[in-house]
This record gives sequence, structure tokens and C-alpha cells, in this order.
Amino acid sequence: MTPALAQSFPEELRQIGDALPDILLPYQKEGLLATASYQLVIWEKSRRIGVTWGIAADAVLTSGAARSAGGMDTMYIGYNLDMAREFIDTSAMWAKAFLPALTGVEEFLFLDAEKGKADRHIQAFRISFASGFDIVALTSKPRSLRGRQGYLIFDEAGFHDDLEGMLKAAMAFLIWGGKVLVISTHDGDDNPFNLLIKDVRAKRRPGKVIKTTFDEAVEQGLYNRVKMMLEARGQSVPTEEKWVESIYAFYDKDADEELRCIPSQGSGTVLSSALIEMRMEPDIPVLRWEVDEKYVLTPIEIRERDAKDWCEENLRDLLDALDPKLMSYFGMDFGRTIDLSVIWPVQLQRNLVRRPPFVVELGRIPFEQQKQVLFYIADRLPKLMAGAIDSGGNGASTGEAAADKYGHSRIHQVKFSETWYLENMPPFIGAFEDGLLRLPQDADIRTDHRQLARVNGVIRVPAVRTADEKSKTGKRHGDSAIAHALAHFASCSDAGPFDFHTVPEQRDSTGPGRDFASLGGFTDAGAYFNL
Repeated sequence: MTPALAQSFPEELRQIGDALPDILLPYQKEGLLATASYQLVIWEKSRRIGVTWGIAADAVLTSGAARSAGGMDTMYIGYNLDMAREFIDTSAMWAKAFLPALTGVEEFLFLDAEKGKADRHIQAFRISFASGFDIVALTSKPRSLRGRQGYLIFDEAGFHDDLEGMLKAAMAFLIWGGKVLVISTHDGDDNPFNLLIKDVRAKRRPGKVIKTTFDEAVEQGLYNRVKMMLEARGQSVPTEEKWVESIYAFYDKDADEELRCIPSQGSGTVLSSALIEMRMEPDIPVLRWEVDEKYVLTPIEIRERDAKDWCEENLRDLLDALDPKLMSYFGMDFGRTIDLSVIWPVQLQRNLVRRPPFVVELGRIPFEQQKQVLFYIADRLPKLMAGAIDSGGNGASTGEAAADKYGHSRIHQVKFSETWYLENMPPFIGAFEDGLLRLPQDADIRTDHRQLARVNGVIRVPAVRTADEKSKTGKRHGDSAIAHALAHFASCSDAGPFDFHTVPEQRDSTGPGRDFASLGGFTDAGAYFNL
């Protein structure tokens, strides 16, 4: 343990501080050393390397100490609720782990350190210590810092809506001996987080910048910690080389920014990889059907049979397994030769989470076969309430055909405009932040959602396409993100159900179809609605 680091710890916690070098990895220790030596520290980091985990120990050691030993309140600010809860949970883990080592000292971490009683001092967003100090999670608003003092931690700062305002409010902490730690992965060269780094490195602002790439973390022992965790869970452990390859494969085109700490040119991204991955589930399949440009010359009868066979082989079992009691919706972003078509069905769970049972991507599929796939899905979605289809340009035909088939009041034929984006993208982003949607654990889908950015104040996908070497189409343009946004838009509409069943023209007056009006159907349409 370095002398500078030791000086930062209260006397009664020194024995724990002495043990930390054996627990934390070198780059985690470097972070604690920096916060012990500088009032303002900026940490540019890779994803998935355990920085926040190590800093939570620093928070406990700081707020668990008496004022005479340098103790102070710790305030944690993430950009969403899940991050706040996770930090408090991790800090609570550290506090409980430290507790047995303090049984022989004069001051305990908690007022009642007896077994099982520490939990009363750990609340949803606050941990209270016997020192009189707290670790507390605050909202990402500058006003939340007014009148406060202590150790302030900004996590994933590059993705805060008003980082400049937050930093302005935070600087008051330094006047009275507090300290500020700003942690983040990068989100563009001109993001306020990167501008802050440039200011500190240029000596325009006092402070310390530290940097940890994914490769550096692996070199310093990250893989061994991951291996230890996986083995404890009874999971299989790949070799270090295979594990590193899998991480880089997942981040793919974003690896420079997300893992190597190289900010991309331009910013404005509204969804961080961290938030997107929080909403991902590994058991949601992405089904891809791609053909080459000559496939359109195939006779229509063969193409129709191919589409039917593909649906039966890939979609039938997934659709049959859906909960028939849940309401369903879908969104479709249309593409033909350059962009993909993506169909994004969702079921509204009882906890109001929009979860897709699967996602379909179609590359260069002819118009009629795209309709076949869409109708195959829509016909089998239980309690189908509404759908939204990109109906600008070539998508107009598909949108109109779906509206004719399922009802113009239920199929939204969306022609994108600035007004549509202004009204519907903020609620979509808000659903991400509130945890009200899910998406597949898929690198291309993550990249698509990362493309959403503020362009002249409007959230949309910029004109730039991203390369996709694994696809025959070769390019992506945020396609799955737009389909997802359309599905969310449909799920927020007021349309009613239209799961319909055809019935014979001659109906038994005593049968189940005797009173179509009472069932919400149309007596002249030969159908009744299954509500």
C-alpha cells in the first residue's frame, strides 16, 4: 500500500486499507490512489473492467471514517435508476465485508454492528454509517448538488444530459475540501467528457486524468477475476484468448471507443452501450434471411414457397410458444436493396415491459416475400393490438397492404418527419432509461441503437451507414433501432385488438358466431374478433 493511499484512509480502517492491494487489481488501485492525491480526477475507461466496483470500496472507506480522519459524505450520480441501485448494492457488499475486520476497533462502521442488523442502515439509495456520513445516490440534475458537500462520483458521465451543468455545480465541492471523480467511457470527440479531459491535460483546469483500456485491464489480471467468478457460478470458462476475442467481437465496430478509449469523431449519441446492454436478454433470437440481388429473378412460385418454408422452419415454434393472454404489437423498418428490413414484434408483459419474442432481419428480400413474412407473423401474434410500418418510399406498398388486411385504424403507416421524431423518440429513450423494454443480446442490434443521436436537437439515425461485413447487404443504417422505435410507438397507441378468425358464410344461429355485433366484429365481413 502506498503512503499516499494510506493517508487517505481513516486510522480505524487502516487494517482494511492494508488488505486492499491484494483484493483490487492494479488499475483499480491506481484509481483509489488518484482520488487520495487529487481533488478532481477524470477516469477514461473501457467497458466491463470493474471500475465502479473498486470505487465503491473507496466510497465506504471515505464515508465510514470519522470527520477527524477525513471522512465525508459520498454522493453517487449515474444517469439512470439501475446504476444508482447497483452502486448502493456494491457499496453495501463492501461495507458488510469490512465489518468483521472492525470488531476489535473502537468505532464500528454501523451503529449496531451485530450480525444481521447492518441492513437497517442500508436503504434503497442510501447507506448511513456510525461516522454520521452517508453514501447516497442522487438524481442527474445540477440542483441535486446544491447545498451538499463531500466526495462526488459521476459514473458514465459522458452520457449525462447536462454534464456541463453538473460539473459547474460540483466545483463548489472543491472549495471546502471535497473531491470529485468523473468516470466514463467515451461518447465522441466533442462530448463534454472528452472536452474536460482535454482541459485537464492542457493544464487549463487542475486535476488528474487516468486511463484504462480493456487490453491494459486484461494484462493486469481482469481475465483471472472473470474466470474466478464464472467458475464459482459453475459456468464453463473459455481460454483468455477466446474470451478476449468474444468481447471484441461483441463490440465489433465500436471497439475503439468502447474498449480502447479512443473517442469517435462526432457525438450526440443518446443511448450508451452500458444502458443498451442492461436491457438485453440472451434468449431472444435474431432471425436473419438474406439473398443476393439475383434472387428477384427466381420465379414467383418458388419465392413464395421459399418464404413459406423459411417462416415455418424459423418462426412457427416461436410464435406458438407466445403467451396467448398478453397483448402484442409490432414495428417494421423497411429496406430493399441497401438497407435491411427489420420486423420487431413485442408482447406487453404484465409489468408493462415491452419484450420481443424474436426479431427478424431481411436482406434484399423481394417486396412480396417481405409481406409474406410480415403477415405470417402478424396473423399469429396473440391479441394483436397495433403495428407501425415505415411507409415512406418503397415501404408505402407494404404499409398500405397491412392496413387493408388488419385495419387502417390499427396499422400506422408512418412517414418519418421531424415532428414524428420530436414526439415519439423521447418516450422511446425514456422507456430504455426506465427499464420498460427489452432487446436481443446481439452486437449488430447494439450498434444500431448506438447510432441514435441528436441531430440539430432531434433524436434520429444520422445519414452515415455502418459497415456489416457479415451481411450480404454490407451496410446497416440503424435499421433495428428504427423498427424497435416503431414497435414502441405502436405499443403506446390507443388501437384495439384485431386477432380475427374467419367463419363460414352460413352460420348456425345457435353457434358461437350468432351475435357478431356483441363480439365487436362485422356481420358483413365474415369474421369475429377474439378479445
